[in-house]
Amino acid sequence: MERQRLSSLAHRDHPVASPLDDTSVRDLLQRALPDDGGGERLLDLGCGEGEWLSRALTGRPGARGEGVDMSAIALAQARRSLDAAGVGDRVTLHQGDAREFTSPHRYDLVLCVGSTHAFGGLFPTLEAARGHLAAGGAVLVGEGFWERPPTPATLAELGAEADDYDDLATTVDRVTADGWVPVYGHVSSLAEWDAYEWSWTGSLSRWALANPADPDSAAALKAAHAHRDGWLHTYRGTFGFVTLLLRGA
Repeated sequence: MERQRLSSLAHRDHPVASPLDDTSVRDLLQRALPDDGGGERLLDLGCGEGEWLSRALTGRPGARGEGVDMSAIALAQARRSLDAAGVGDRVTLHQGDAREFTSPHRYDLVLCVGSTHAFGGLFPTLEAARGHLAAGGAVLVGEGFWERPPTPATLAELGAEADDYDDLATTVDRVTADGWVPVYGHVSSLAEWDAYEWSWTGSLSRWALANPADPDSAAALKAAHAHRDGWLHTYRGTFGFVTLLLRGA
C-alpha cells in the first residue's frame, strides 16, 4: 500500500497527526501566538493535512500561513480542510522537500510537530527553522524522547537506534546548549498517546472493513494489526513525545 495513502487514511480520526489532544494543541497555539497583532506569518514544515495551520489561523484573521510537505495526497486534503475552515485564502501550500524550502519572508512562528524526521532529527530541524525565523519569533517543535531505556524489541519496531533519542532532561539540555530558550513545553500523556494510537489503527481498520473490494484493503488491515501489535507490545510507555515552544537566546 502506498505510504502516503496509508498515512492519510490512518490520520482521518486524529488529523493533528501527533499524540496531542485538542486542549493541548489549543494551549500550545495560544502560548505561541498570544495576540493577533494583525500580520503574523506562520510556516509549517511538514504540514501534512494542514491541521496545525487551520487551528492557528482560526480566530486570528490577520495571520497568514504557509505549509510545506512532500505528499500530494496530504496537501490536497489540506487544501480542502483549510477552505472548509474558512482560512484557505490565507494559506499557501508548497509541495516539496522541506529541507530545500526557501522564501523571501521571515516567520513569526515556525512549526514542525512530528515531522523532524524530514530533516534527519531534532537539531537539523531547529537549524532549518532558525533560517526562517523573524526577529523575536518562536519555534514550535514536537519530538520523541525515551521515557525509559528502550528494549531491543522497541528499537526494532521503531526502526531506531538507542542514541537516536535522549531522555527528556537530556533533550532539553541539548536544546538549550544549542542556543534556544524553552518558554513552554508539553509532554504528551499516556492517555494522549493511547488516543492517538487507537485512532491510527482504528481509522485504518474501519476503512479496510468498509471497503473490502479496494485493492489496498487487505494491506491496510494488515498494517493496522502490525502497528497495534508493535505499539502495545514494545513502545507503549517507552517512547515519549514532547512539544517545545522555543525562542532564540
